[in-house]
Amino acid sequence: MTSQTAKGNSVRAVTSNQSGIHDKLEEEVRKHLRSRFLKPYAEHNVTAFEHAGCWLEQQRKPLLLDSYCGTGESSVWLAQQHPDCAVIGIDKSSARLSKQKHLPENCLLVRADTDDIWRLAHDAGWQPRQHTLLYPNPWPKSEHLKRRIHTSPLFPTLLALGGKLELRTNWRIYAEEFCAALKIAEIPAHARKLEINQPITAFERKYAGAGQTLWQVAVRLSSPPLSPL
Repeated sequence: MTSQTAKGNSVRAVTSNQSGIHDKLEEEVRKHLRSRFLKPYAEHNVTAFEHAGCWLEQQRKPLLLDSYCGTGESSVWLAQQHPDCAVIGIDKSSARLSKQKHLPENCLLVRADTDDIWRLAHDAGWQPRQHTLLYPNPWPKSEHLKRRIHTSPLFPTLLALGGKLELRTNWRIYAEEFCAALKIAEIPAHARKLEINQPITAFERKYAGAGQTLWQVAVRLSSPPLSPL
């Protein structure tokens, strides 16, 4: 999921040719806040969403979304911590998801792309109580700005889903940019250092074990409307 590499117990920190928030950040965020992302849905994502929708309907519980869940370790942890909720973990890699052999009854792992699942979820009226983004690919090269979550066309959809939104990352600039993008959308936010007592993802375990500083951004969203077509 990320560009960091691990060898043995050594985990390389994020390196970037950026020294601070990208000077094109505001331009990209405002562009997407003014527009709608109309890329056609991939068939396999629609099928995955329909399956998830049927499962969620049977659960009859508040929804927690865990996007970019990797092996699903964090999804299982969330399900155990919130037995009164239904947890859906989303990742595009079937290889990663297949590593999670045992799931609680209130947890579902879905192989799909968030580009489609978030939009389908919004269109279907899903309102997650909580949405976690744990250590997404930071795309740390300056020229890859547009690949980051907060500067992608999906950022307005992420905000429109609402709920408590939590991002975790081991790159300070990514956390600062995420906060800056939220503020452009008129959502107050700040990044704070995260103290890890119990790692909930493999990446978090590696980064914390290597002594890296981890960052968290957590906000409550009021489900702002998407820009009109």
